[in-house]
Amino acid sequence: MTSTTPAVEAKNLFKVFGRNASAAVERLKSGASRSDVAAKGNTAAVIDASFTVNPGEIFVIMGLSGSGKSTIIRMLNGLLEPTAGDVTVQGHSIGSASSSELRAIRQRSISMVFQHFALLPHRTVIDNAAYALEIQGVGKDERRARAMEILEKVGLGDRAEAMPDELSGGMRQRVGLARALTAGTDILLMDEAFSALDPLIRREMQEQLVELQQELGRTIIFITHDLNEAMFLGDRIAVMRDGRIVQNGTPEEILTDPANDYVAQFVQDVDRARVLTASSVMEAPAAMVPVSAGVRGALKVMRDLQSGSVLVTDGRRLIGAVTDRAVVRAVKNGNTDLRSIVRGSAAVVGPDEPLADVIERSVESPVPIAVVDESGRLLGTIPRVVLLAALGNVEPTTTEIPVIDVPMTVPVAEISETLAAVGGAADPVDTATEGGV
Repeated sequence: MTSTTPAVEAKNLFKVFGRNASAAVERLKSGASRSDVAAKGNTAAVIDASFTVNPGEIFVIMGLSGSGKSTIIRMLNGLLEPTAGDVTVQGHSIGSASSSELRAIRQRSISMVFQHFALLPHRTVIDNAAYALEIQGVGKDERRARAMEILEKVGLGDRAEAMPDELSGGMRQRVGLARALTAGTDILLMDEAFSALDPLIRREMQEQLVELQQELGRTIIFITHDLNEAMFLGDRIAVMRDGRIVQNGTPEEILTDPANDYVAQFVQDVDRARVLTASSVMEAPAAMVPVSAGVRGALKVMRDLQSGSVLVTDGRRLIGAVTDRAVVRAVKNGNTDLRSIVRGSAAVVGPDEPLADVIERSVESPVPIAVVDESGRLLGTIPRVVLLAALGNVEPTTTEIPVIDVPMTVPVAEISETLAAVGGAADPVDTATEGGV
């Protein structure tokens, strides 16, 4: 059973440097600004910061230099004492812990990955990775075995006996990550851990971190000033400015609903295709018909919506799509079985698929992209215009006017004549709602 206790919880954290820091906190609580307390000789590094980090998630704290993010991470592991507020780690208060209790919390619960590697230059890779276990008193054979297991996971098993100066920057950062993972703690604090790396190596490290987190289930609090990095890594992101958290939410929430102009400007250059997912832009399917409606029902929906194709469902499960040409041909031939002319739709994606992977399918698909769950149930559709609007950060006008992604290839008049020739309107079947979401 998953624990409901937060991995880390920050409650109304303040950190003020300078004399009479407590009085400065009271002024801040009364509405004083950062510059107001600075005029009195105080530096307000963190102002009333609160957040909760759930077990097993990657929580990113991001902001520009001087925003207070590194000060927060030092309060999380007790390196800095808050001027006001408290931090709890797995239910244990950092503020009320004794020195021995704080050491135990650090050994048992928290590991740190530094920006500049912080490796011991006179020790081999495996001994650096095993160092935390050595401090904990774990025997040599056991700690080296555990370190080797993690080194294999980060791709350094063949460099276990190398010295740090024999490694590239990316390899040394992998050793730092291996050291934190080998310690066996549930929580990893990572302060600008990848910022010193070249862009390609940095991307590799980001991808490897996500893979390791999914495999090992550790809780990671990651500090960065790079928004694209935050968007790629974070399950949730806290955006900081001038010591305050100005927004806390998922990458999609921050990208699509920024809390203020500062956040909006911050996210304007983000690669939206890699952040937004199919579920975040999909619409309720309009051009859709249940297979039980038959070919005449499908033809009537196409005429009413002036659409060149419709998706076909069986119950709520997507079975494919049909075009107007195929339906008109079937009606003229006396074929009433809609299933017989359905073609399997290749334009199908899952709800969590990033838009970067949807774009190519949309270009190649003659029908809107269908979004389905694991059981094949139709959740929604992504017309091409909606996809383009999402990527361009433009509000589509599809809520009032149905967007027809595929133009009709058969004139409306011919469709109406065909329906009339075979007996008028389609069968009285609820084509608009059956199989819908």
